[in-house]
Amino acid sequence: MQTGNHIKSLLSVVALLVLLLSASTASAEGRSATAELKNADGEVVSTATFTETDEGVEISVEASGLEPGLHGIHIHETGTCEPADFKSAGGHFNPGDAMHGLESAEGPHAGDLPNLEVAEDGSASYKATTARVTLDEGQTLLFDTDGSSLVIHAGEDDQVTDPSGDSGDRIACGAIQMSAGVPSTGEGGTAGGNGFPTQATVLIGALALCTGLLARRLITRLG
Repeated sequence: MQTGNHIKSLLSVVALLVLLLSASTASAEGRSATAELKNADGEVVSTATFTETDEGVEISVEASGLEPGLHGIHIHETGTCEPADFKSAGGHFNPGDAMHGLESAEGPHAGDLPNLEVAEDGSASYKATTARVTLDEGQTLLFDTDGSSLVIHAGEDDQVTDPSGDSGDRIACGAIQMSAGVPSTGEGGTAGGNGFPTQATVLIGALALCTGLLARRLITRLG
């Protein structure tokens, strides 16, 4: 009878542990961020959303008041956008120290993206997915100590020329911000390395320890 109870206890703990681990793994998917891009005059000309998916980070952009044609658009290494030249955003997000360009043999930068196409009325709807950055953890996390930003350039990115595809001046910039209610995973944040809250990580560890102790006790009794 006692052996049966031990088995039930062990199975219950294992089931709870698996459930929490599954929640931890799934926590990254659906993580999201936003950016509000302003021009040199401080006017909002674009909004962007970033969503973690199985394929990578999906970036959706809505823009207005831009010059028609193709424009380079990139993720930059610093989350600071000081007008009028937006040089405060630094260079392209490039933790792997690659060369620029989606068509470069030695590239691309992690922050390189396809061109943004603006219609004759100055508006644009844009969507791209990249697996070279993440909102969750690791070397390509966009939320490091100094953040990151999204920048639109005056001209087309040729996707080859280093360091920015000969895409011209920076005409709009917005710091990328983690969406409200989502725990930060950057340095100094409140989440564990996998994006799961620290308290839950500790609980998982405790449950794993209990599972091991119960299993050992059961094996001893059965032996």
